[in-house]
Amino acid sequence: MKYSKVYIDSFGYELAPIVVSSKELEKRLEPVYKKMRINPGQLEALTGIYERRYWPTRHSMHEGASIAAKRALAKSGLSASDIGMLIYGGVCRDNIEPATACSVADCIGVSNEAMVFDVSNACLGVLTGMIQVANAIELGQIKAGIVVSSESSRQIVDATIERLTESPDMEMFKKTIATMTGGSGAVAVLMTSAELSDKGHRLKGGVLRNAVKHHKLCVWGPDAGLMGRGGEVFMETDSVGVLTHGTVLGKETYEAFKVDMGIGEGQPDKVICHQVGSAHQKLILESLGISKDKDYATYPYLGNIGTVSLPLTAAIASEREFLQKNDLVAFLGIGSGLNCMMLAVEW
Repeated sequence: MKYSKVYIDSFGYELAPIVVSSKELEKRLEPVYKKMRINPGQLEALTGIYERRYWPTRHSMHEGASIAAKRALAKSGLSASDIGMLIYGGVCRDNIEPATACSVADCIGVSNEAMVFDVSNACLGVLTGMIQVANAIELGQIKAGIVVSSESSRQIVDATIERLTESPDMEMFKKTIATMTGGSGAVAVLMTSAELSDKGHRLKGGVLRNAVKHHKLCVWGPDAGLMGRGGEVFMETDSVGVLTHGTVLGKETYEAFKVDMGIGEGQPDKVICHQVGSAHQKLILESLGISKDKDYATYPYLGNIGTVSLPLTAAIASEREFLQKNDLVAFLGIGSGLNCMMLAVEW
């Protein structure tokens, strides 16, 4: 995938307001820890995450996504009427139907000529949406599009803690440790054609690969039988399997990425990875031969916000001037499935 006239014009984001520490979660897990003889502090030690954020109990996904979208528009100077495509890429949605994108589009006031829909691709939802918008811009179908997402971890973490408390089990604990990394937040990525605005960051293109034979390593949903008596839905993750096979897939994708994107010696200048945790960051960067100094991490204080994590981290890294003008930046994303997508951006 290569683009000649696609720009990331601006980002917008909203951090969930309620800060929850790993110590707080472990306090709730105290009976489980005692039964299984687990020492306190393991959650932070295993993941590198000391806190994450929650939305209020009655928060809807389109609310956070709409705030993020309005902020992205305000930064760009464009209006909602300029948007030719609006995509919602979150795993969490307000309803099965209609598309959560419809609620966001209504909130920000896009034209009735805009294409409005959801995409689903685990933690790669926003990156996948960006490719859809980029394709439409490159083909001349639209001049601007926006990808939004909002994720909430409160419900699934609460359900998992209740499940472990009712039936403390080491195997279940191992399968649900990844769930405890979850954070909450919202993001928007506004993209434009060079004709409309070229003041942003040029999207050069990207590469994707899959290893779908590993699609059962991380599962979240009722169809997998992961539903409690009260209708709550659980997630189970083979963390070791995801890390092992994800690293292999990441390395394969990165080799193709360097060739297709013409990545030279010493490049990319900076990388923004999907935010999972310390073990994932360390192994991925080492396997790709990328110095940790080139990476910007938010997982220690925001956790894993699924589809929101990578673009939100890029936005914060840009605000804090970690990403500098003319940097060649690689977005390195991997998600359940397994799917891997890497994008090259001239900052």
